[in-house]
Amino acid sequence: MQSDLVLAALGLGSNMGDTKAHIDAAIAALAAHDGIEVIERSSDYRTPPWGPVPQDDYRNCCLTIKTHLAPKRLLQACLDIELELGRVRHERWGPRTIDIDVLLYGQARVEDDGLSIPHPRMAERAFVLVPLAEIWPTAVIDGGVTVLSALENCPDKGGISKL
Repeated sequence: MQSDLVLAALGLGSNMGDTKAHIDAAIAALAAHDGIEVIERSSDYRTPPWGPVPQDDYRNCCLTIKTHLAPKRLLQACLDIELELGRVRHERWGPRTIDIDVLLYGQARVEDDGLSIPHPRMAERAFVLVPLAEIWPTAVIDGGVTVLSALENCPDKGGISKL
């Protein structure tokens, strides 16, 4: 466990059942976790599904948190909360009750089994960039590019609306 607090960003999404309730429950569980302090929550956004699987639109939001958990421990906390809230992994990019992704962990670059930080391809995904830009526009992602700059150049902003 790390002793220093790190500012990190998480992305949350849901497109099955009561999406607002799933996201609210996930945020409550994160806030209750020893070692995670929720700092700020973006607005919720309706976003079109991403990937090859036909499915309903998503509700997405982002959080900034402070944590002393190491990156892998933070990821495990997110996965545990997903499981507690009924997440079942049937197919890649498929529908889900809740998804919690570690997007950023301070300025750290992490490439480890099952964990890449900054989150891979986030610079191409408006469903991540739109809510993240609302709460942490100056965060640096790939190659020194800020979230706001990546959003300005992101091709798939259509169909995203604030809820």
